[in-house]
Amino acid sequence: MTVKDPSVSAQKWSSRANGASLDYGTGVANTQKDQAALGAAAADTWAQATAQAAANGRFAKRLIAATTAKWKAGVAKLGVSRYGTGVQGATGKYTAGVTPFFQALAGLSLPARQTKGNNAARSNAVVQLLMTTKANM
Repeated sequence: MTVKDPSVSAQKWSSRANGASLDYGTGVANTQKDQAALGAAAADTWAQATAQAAANGRFAKRLIAATTAKWKAGVAKLGVSRYGTGVQGATGKYTAGVTPFFQALAGLSLPARQTKGNNAARSNAVVQLLMTTKANM
């Protein structure tokens, strides 16, 4: 079987992907399928595949292969320049996500302070409130 040179294939993939940005956005905007429902319906398949990857060591193997050095290089090359824009674009989602927790914490009455080392009840009250808030979302 004849195959293309990997570097030629990578260059073609990169240049075509760069030119397809508008097509990508249009395709997503015009999709008729409920992607969230399809993803939720595949939860069992995802769980099985994840369990298999963990059981046969594939998860750990891929993490080791990725290397910390590659991760750091990716952050230096792209992550730093994209971080601020990504955060700015997600401000509304952040607000929506944290608001229930902030509201719950605002209404929490903590137990009185005790002597040093005896304030676990205060921490536990916060943990329990946050867990209950998350469970009710």
